[in-house]
Amino acid sequence: MLGLAWLAWFGVLQWSVVRFRVPIVLTLTVCAALLGWWLVRRLVLSVPRWLAPAVVVASVVVTWMVPLFSYLRGGWLTAALVVLTAGGLGCAVLLTRPGRGAAVAAYALAVATHTVLAVVAIVGDKAPRIDVWVVLQQGADALGRGENIYTQQWTNSPGVQDFFPYLPWMAVLTAPGRWIAGDVRWAVLFWSLVLFAGLWALARGRVERAAAVTAVLVLAPGTLTQVDQAWTEPVLAALLVWWAVLVRRGHAWWAVLPLALACASKQHLALLAPVLLMWRPFGAWRTLATGALAAVLMLPWVVADAGAFLGDTVTTLLTFHPIKFANTWYLYALNEHGVTLPFWVTGVTMVGVVAVAAYAVWRRRPGTDELLRWLALVLAVANLVNKQGFYNQFWLVGALVAASLALPQGEPAPDGATATADEGGGAVGAGGPGVSRGSSRAGPAG
Repeated sequence: MLGLAWLAWFGVLQWSVVRFRVPIVLTLTVCAALLGWWLVRRLVLSVPRWLAPAVVVASVVVTWMVPLFSYLRGGWLTAALVVLTAGGLGCAVLLTRPGRGAAVAAYALAVATHTVLAVVAIVGDKAPRIDVWVVLQQGADALGRGENIYTQQWTNSPGVQDFFPYLPWMAVLTAPGRWIAGDVRWAVLFWSLVLFAGLWALARGRVERAAAVTAVLVLAPGTLTQVDQAWTEPVLAALLVWWAVLVRRGHAWWAVLPLALACASKQHLALLAPVLLMWRPFGAWRTLATGALAAVLMLPWVVADAGAFLGDTVTTLLTFHPIKFANTWYLYALNEHGVTLPFWVTGVTMVGVVAVAAYAVWRRRPGTDELLRWLALVLAVANLVNKQGFYNQFWLVGALVAASLALPQGEPAPDGATATADEGGGAVGAGGPGVSRGSSRAGPAG
């Protein structure tokens, strides 16, 4: 079921760029509901060794068979698909072999596959016709000149013309790619490599698990589009994964730094704050410190022009017209029935899912693996009911679920002061099929 849900999630996401279809919305909703069922039932999955290589091979097939959007053309597109195919099949073969050496080789091949794919995409399509790339490129130039990114006009943008839609540290964290190598996508590649290193660190010596999770994420259908479009979610995923690494290793106060950087980069991560506040290993003080540090990080832009900052990052996004190929229930009502849902419907739904997740985390005191899945569920529901919901936002949900599987399944919550033991739990890439109820967690069952 886990492998089928993963393939269904990313398969329809590859299909979703740039089109709206009711079956896409339904499939994403069913997958989100399955994630919720997994959490409510507290199932501990025992994943057979064959599952990861099977998912990788199936992902390659889906990449070829499902409509794929890319600005690459001709030989460059063929080269990208060949890289994905060769890397995927190689990873699948290595993942079927026992032993540490084969697992290390599979992990290295997955990382190399993504790196080569990014090189092909960046070199083969030097100027993708998407406003994300234009805004980040010209935003980096504005930062380099010491100008305010929130008072710029973007030249030759096919979409956004006069506002910077992200929080300021997304510009800061991606600008070095432009400054050093001419394209912000080089910085996104760097952060992708940081993410993969984080998955390795999260697995903490379980190289088979690290290799399986990394390969499955790298080869997920639609990855080429993700890289080509300059979508920035790998930055957020890297920061969130390293937050989890630090918390789990007993450095919860140090974990404030990557989380604050993430929260100062994109607005919707604020939805995760109430859940983290109720999770005892991180807790209220560290969550408040995260918010304070994020505010300090954003303060220069607020001081420079508070009106422009709030206008670009809050007001404009709330009033921005819906893009009709977003696969959300908001767009379903608009596209299929001509109904514009009032904003309070989205707001009430988001508040509801955040409240449920926060209460469950407070009551159950889950381990880091389950906590990451609660965060993924919050973002999944938020995406499904929002005006905008595209491949990149849904990709982050999948990345968090993948990261949760790098950990021992069903382990107790870390205490926030000392590292947890790594024993116990089902392993990715080992053991037999099946599920069991998670009865070994610390704290009362919800």
